[in-house]
Amino acid sequence: MTDSTATPSSPVVVVTGANGLVGAAVCAALAERGALVRAVVRRPGTAPQLPGVEERVGDFPDPDFAADVVTGASAVVTTVHPMGSPLEHQHEVGVEGTPVIARAAAAAGVDRLVHFSTAAVYDRSPGAGDVEESAALVGDDGGDYAVTKRDTDAALAQVHGITRILVRPPAILGAGESSVWNALRPAAVRDHERARHTLPDQTFSWVHVSDVAAFAADVATGRVATSTDPDVGPVDGDCTPVNIAAGPATHRDYHSTVTGALGVEPVWDDGPAWTGQIVAARAQAWGWTPQVTLEAALGEIAAGLRRDQE
Repeated sequence: MTDSTATPSSPVVVVTGANGLVGAAVCAALAERGALVRAVVRRPGTAPQLPGVEERVGDFPDPDFAADVVTGASAVVTTVHPMGSPLEHQHEVGVEGTPVIARAAAAAGVDRLVHFSTAAVYDRSPGAGDVEESAALVGDDGGDYAVTKRDTDAALAQVHGITRILVRPPAILGAGESSVWNALRPAAVRDHERARHTLPDQTFSWVHVSDVAAFAADVATGRVATSTDPDVGPVDGDCTPVNIAAGPATHRDYHSTVTGALGVEPVWDDGPAWTGQIVAARAQAWGWTPQVTLEAALGEIAAGLRRDQE
């Protein structure tokens, strides 16, 4: 049981993208742990309305705003990436913008930066096998999203004076209007026949947003101690990647759920497919255990889609 009451000694955590699917869930998990949260958003009135959560309106790549918002904080959690936008904008926000607040945090003596990367930075081509944190990364032909996330990770690795944790989740499931896998992909499947095609035996690596948020909140509040060994905890003063993924699933599992709830037929394609797993042994060694089962996560998707059609 966590203490939801902030005290004068409560950790102060800055969360960028606090109105997004992941950012809002992280704010809630931090509040449950008694943290004081500075929720960074660009539009007033969009931060989560929770005890201990203070809205801060501004652009985190702005050096002056970044320096102000991190002053006196113990940790920063960065969740922003403009998926689907032009490559130049993704690069501006991710590769150029995220290190701005990281450097400001280091200069202010903030202890930790928890950055939401993605498992898409790894090469998951057919035959690649299981993916640990030391696995090969995508090449420059890996797609705009994966490449800019890869390059953002590399940029953060060059920011010194602060402990950096690169959280690498695969598909993040969870209800919300901006949820890619619960809302946006299903909308495409509903509206476009081409979105109903998939390789049924390809691995569908996933994790639920509530489990992602719990992990990030534990790391940000220091519940996961630093170590000299990345397989024990974040390396003090260094940059440590950590995969976070739930149990095995396939694209057949996901697409059957979505198409069944929408009342459309899936199209099963033939071809080479990646059938490995995202290995989350490091996160588990840090004390993380996913709580949401595949059945529950897929059931949430189906129930939400059926409600939307009523």
